[in-house]
Amino acid sequence: MVVLRWLGRNLSAMLLAFVLALIVWGSAVTSADPNQERVFQVPIEIIGQEPDVEIMNEFPEQLAMTLYAPVTILDELNTENVNLRAWIDLSGLARGTHTLEVHYVLPTDIRPLRLIEVSPKIIEITVEQLVSKTLPIDREALGDPALGYQLGGITWSAEEVTISGRMSDVEKVVSVEATLDISGATEDVQRSVNLRPLTENNTIVAEVTLLPERISVTQTVTLQGGYRNMVVRVVTVGQVAEGYRQTNITVSPPNVLVFSPNVEMIDELPGFIDSKELDISGAVDDIETILSLNLPEGVSVIGDPNVLVQVGIAAINGSISLIGILPGLVATVAPDVLEVIVYGPIPMLPSLTDVDVRIVVDLTGLDEGVYQLSPEVIILPDQVQLQVISPETVEVNITKAEPATPTPTPSQTPTP
Repeated sequence: MVVLRWLGRNLSAMLLAFVLALIVWGSAVTSADPNQERVFQVPIEIIGQEPDVEIMNEFPEQLAMTLYAPVTILDELNTENVNLRAWIDLSGLARGTHTLEVHYVLPTDIRPLRLIEVSPKIIEITVEQLVSKTLPIDREALGDPALGYQLGGITWSAEEVTISGRMSDVEKVVSVEATLDISGATEDVQRSVNLRPLTENNTIVAEVTLLPERISVTQTVTLQGGYRNMVVRVVTVGQVAEGYRQTNITVSPPNVLVFSPNVEMIDELPGFIDSKELDISGAVDDIETILSLNLPEGVSVIGDPNVLVQVGIAAINGSISLIGILPGLVATVAPDVLEVIVYGPIPMLPSLTDVDVRIVVDLTGLDEGVYQLSPEVIILPDQVQLQVISPETVEVNITKAEPATPTPTPSQTPTP
């Protein structure tokens, strides 16, 4: 009874003391680990997205979560951000724009922790279905071959194409075209051509994928009966001036298309057409002229009956070689290039080089001094003969060779 009376008189004081103790303890704990608000950026996951569905618009990729907790807990969340999770669910979404709730979870094993705010709470998502379809390829050869030629068979490497992409883009494609331009063709045409996906208004739909993107095509082109493509041969007469040689001869165009109503006569032609004769007698410079063609009776040229002929003419020069010079001497010669005039068969002269025609000065037994010497011309082809050498003598100056400067040898420091 005494204890009960004492408890009754002192209960309020005991409760007050307990409350004060709790306040003091809480204050001490709070001052050591104060509560704070902190914003966490949590990546928003996409779940439930089907393989044939594509998101068309941009959307926030992170959820801002404002949390209130002691600093130690917030620091723990900051280092273990996997405890915070946010996502949106695309399961079963049809094509179009949808407003989706952003779902999130907080860790259940960390306390105390209070959620203050999240942003955004909803997200607008526009999805598009990915589809594919197959269409036949509209294939066409455009243009005409050159005059006198005709088209043969044509082969394409594919007849159909698969169009893939977003449904809205794939639905725009009503045809796929492949075109080959054969304008002016004179031989078989082999090319790889691009496929073009087109709308009803013939505009290209660039946002789709084609399989294949390109196809190969071969168009055969042949000559019509009575036509023949023939090489032009330039006929020359005469010889270039003495001391000169013909270096080259070109004709443009190198071949011409001829026609005759007599198909058998065209087929019996030798495969080339001669030009009218070009006289190169006494030529000392390049020749450029227009020549007509020497056509058989009943044969005509398709197009211009004339050709441009260019003939290269160059002087025959030779450099001097010095032989027989004594050791320790050097020599210089003036002039060091001479003009040599030779004669021989016309087919052989254009091909002569410095190796075929050599000019040699023999210095055997000569000491220092200045000498007037006659060079010797050595011509390798027996059919080619020397006619003139100009000048007939050269000046040779023989002097002592300067001694080579020795390379200094670095001194070595003796090792103690």
